[in-house]
Amino acid sequence: MKAVYMINGFLESGKTEFITYTLAQPYFQTKGTTLLLLCEEGEVEYDDDLLKKSRTVVELIEKEEDFNPSHLLELEKKYKPERIIVEYNGMWNFKNMKLPWHWKIEQQITTIDGSTFQTYYTNMRSLLAEMIRNSEMIIMNRCDGIQDLSSYKRNLKAVNPRADIIFEDANGEITEIMEEDLPYDLKQEVLQLDDYGYGIWYLDSMDHLERYIGKKVEFTAMVLKPEDFPKGYFVPGRMAMTCCADDMAFLGYPCEYAAADSLAQKEWVKVKANVSKEYREEYQGEGPVLHAVSVEKTKAPKNAVISFT
Repeated sequence: MKAVYMINGFLESGKTEFITYTLAQPYFQTKGTTLLLLCEEGEVEYDDDLLKKSRTVVELIEKEEDFNPSHLLELEKKYKPERIIVEYNGMWNFKNMKLPWHWKIEQQITTIDGSTFQTYYTNMRSLLAEMIRNSEMIIMNRCDGIQDLSSYKRNLKAVNPRADIIFEDANGEITEIMEEDLPYDLKQEVLQLDDYGYGIWYLDSMDHLERYIGKKVEFTAMVLKPEDFPKGYFVPGRMAMTCCADDMAFLGYPCEYAAADSLAQKEWVKVKANVSKEYREEYQGEGPVLHAVSVEKTKAPKNAVISFT
């Protein structure tokens, strides 16, 4: 079987940039020839030195009718490639595409220009749907200034629920947590946070505190009592490993609790608290502050350290 990597998307959606990046990666510097089938020419061109270094040959197929098994077999015989990358034309209906019987799509990736997505989604929805229906990964770039990426994600997931969706802006991948990806239901009266849920809640509260103001959270935590904290406050939180055992941090927010003096350093408690937004010196501005409804002593959890790896 001949491995085929299918990269599709509308013109100027970032296909060439993605393929260029892929060809330049060390893991792609493998033996044998790579045949790159270019089905349209955009403004970005491939660098001759990169093509030579990656042993990649380019063939332009300008007409949809020429993208057929017979012609593709001729190109295979001509170059004898180890692998094939197809930069497919977004205006060709993907469901009409036919490959030689022994060509197997190893991976399908769709690139989308976030700044024009709404226009294409409104006016060319059927073509877009055929592109993304079987894509394993959807990369939406140029997302700078887009406020509601959640709605874009819902639109894409409606067509292909299994796809991994990556949003990118000028600074690279956007790691913002979408509301629908939260491991708890924001409509619940009390957000019950397990180990994973606590980590997500802590991170999401930094960027989207408005989601939690006035809500109750409940979680198991270790008590931290900083020396410079005012009377009636402590920090309930968890130790977290973000990438390796040497990269540990205590994740917690200040909590007002009248009986804070009765708590021992590093003891374990179950906290139920209201979330608010208040000024704190450690934030040098406003940030999350908890107001305890109840604090009960409890046993240490099975996994004292939570992990984001």
